[in-house]
Amino acid sequence: MLMLNQIMILFLLMLAGLICRKCGILTQEGSKTVSSLVVNVANPAMILSAGIVEEEAVGGTELLKLFGLAAGFYAVLICIALLLPRLLHIGKTQRGTYQVMTIFSNIGFMGFPIISAVYGSTALIYATIFLIPYNILIYTYGIRALTGSGENQFQWKKICNAGVIACVLTLIIYVFRISVPVMAEGTVDYLANLTAPLSMMVIGASLADMEIRELVRDRKLLLFSLIKLLIIPLIGTSVLLRMGLDETLCGVCMILLAAPVGSMTAMLAQQYDGDYELASRGVAVTTILFVITMPVNSFILGI
Repeated sequence: MLMLNQIMILFLLMLAGLICRKCGILTQEGSKTVSSLVVNVANPAMILSAGIVEEEAVGGTELLKLFGLAAGFYAVLICIALLLPRLLHIGKTQRGTYQVMTIFSNIGFMGFPIISAVYGSTALIYATIFLIPYNILIYTYGIRALTGSGENQFQWKKICNAGVIACVLTLIIYVFRISVPVMAEGTVDYLANLTAPLSMMVIGASLADMEIRELVRDRKLLLFSLIKLLIIPLIGTSVLLRMGLDETLCGVCMILLAAPVGSMTAMLAQQYDGDYELASRGVAVTTILFVITMPVNSFILGI
């Protein structure tokens, strides 16, 4: 029921954006401005809020192990992302977008509430640790892949952005358990809460310019979605279970792997002139399919 509620909220937020676009309230230029607000203000605030936790921090040794697991987790996803578009015969101009959609899921809005409800606050700390490399990568590798800027050289100017700065600050606050003033924490929380509604409204606005038939006619996108939402989570979680890892940690990893494409993919694509239309369709299609694939994953794996 929680999963269904979260998905319905996503749909309603996208519907609100679509209506605003149809009524002329949210123009194409306005959507880009909102995307900039999400990328540079709201999402960095969400990153910071993930590091400001009241629960006792995970112990030093366990923390290092979790960071090691998270690094391996994303290293494998990057390898899959480099291979999968070629297997699906994706054109060179769209490969970067497919790579980003493979790696970066909607773990903040979809993953965190489900993890918290199913496994409790301790598991949420595990998820927070995975969120740190996620955000470092999406603001570095993600931008590079979406824009194609990494084909010849690495653009360092784009790496020094609000998202990466927020990740560094989050690490410092979390590791050293720095106390944050209540007023500052409240401000960060309010800004963080803007991420989901604004990003989903922008995606909804982008759908106003598409035909619904385009979403179901794109066979490559549908096949990609099934691989991302079913095959990768099933194989990945099975490997982790065979490694003898804690079942709760395996469950967290399954949810992170099985979540739909993250809305930040579309936000960054629009902000940095990537394939915004494809990224928006990827978010919409995987979000729709998620209501079916997530229970299937849980049933097959017994988690």
